[in-house]
Parts: sequence; C-alpha cells; structure tokens
Amino acid sequence: MSLDALASEIATAAKKEAKAITSAADTEAKSILDDAKAVAAALHDDAVARAERECTQIETESVASTRQANQNAQLVAKREELDATWAAAKEEVASAKLAGRSGLLKHLVSEAKKDAEKNMVLCPVALDRAALEKAGTGFDIGDDVSGLGGFVLQTSDGSVVLDYRFDGRLEDAWSSSLSSVSTTLFGDA
Repeated sequence: MSLDALASEIATAAKKEAKAITSAADTEAKSILDDAKAVAAALHDDAVARAERECTQIETESVASTRQANQNAQLVAKREELDATWAAAKEEVASAKLAGRSGLLKHLVSEAKKDAEKNMVLCPVALDRAALEKAGTGFDIGDDVSGLGGFVLQTSDGSVVLDYRFDGRLEDAWSSSLSSVSTTLFGDA
C-alpha cells in the first residue's frame, strides 16, 4: 500500500469519525434543546398558574377591602348624621321658644310636688328660672343648675337630689326611639 492510499484511508476514516461525532453531537444538542424547552414550558406554565392564583387572591382581597371601606364610610356617615340629629334635638329642647315649654314645666312641677320631701329647694336651669318663679311652685328657689331646661329638687344638705331637667328625659326619649330615628333617616337597610 502506498503512502497516498494510506493517507487517503486515514482521511476517509477521520471524516467518517468526525461525521459520526458531529451527528452524535447534533442528536445530543437536539435532545438537550428539547429537554430545555420542556423544562421552560413547565416553568412557564407553573409561573402562569401561580400568577393567576395570586391575581385571583389579590382581586378577592381588593374587593373585600373595598367593600369593608365602603361599609365603614357608610357607618361613619350614619354616625355623623345621627350625631347631627341628636345635636339638633338638644338645640330645639334648649330653645326658649320650644313649643309647650311652659306646659312641660307645669307638668314637671306637679310631678315634683308628688315626689318631694318637705323643705326641698328647687334649683332651676337658668333659662326656666323666670317661668318657675312666676308659676308659684311652692318650693324655695335655689341656685341655677346647668341643663337644657327644667330643674332639680334637693334637700338643704344636698343628700337627696331629684332630677326634673329636660336633659335626662330627652336622653331617655332618644334611646327609646333611636331605632325608629335610624329607620326614618336611613330606611330599613
């Protein structure tokens, strides 16, 4: 065999081996690429699923949070309206122009005469002092007391005090009618 033939045979064998190595490398590269695509697709699907779950959870939490904020705002608005109504009722009762004020004072004096102990002193709210002095209550008139109207009776030593001021009666009326006031202002909801 000649040197040229041997060189040609070695070159042919080298080409075959290089072609086989290249073909195996291509096959392995394709397999690695397919595996990488499958892993990437699985990671993508997991990320999308996780993002959708988180989005749904955030949406649910946002809706709940907004609903709670709206309910809180409604409660605050209702409270403010009730407070304003209460203030308006107190202002009306504290007004000297309250319709039926003198009749109410006469009724309270009549009630007080039934409940009073001997020698009790009538201490009027300043606004009603003149009306109570004119009414001839039969009680000694003492110092003014604070309040929306009416008076208190007290013993000379202050150990017993009977309250006939409008304040307590208005508070009782407000407490007993708060449900109907709320219904009138806000409906049945």
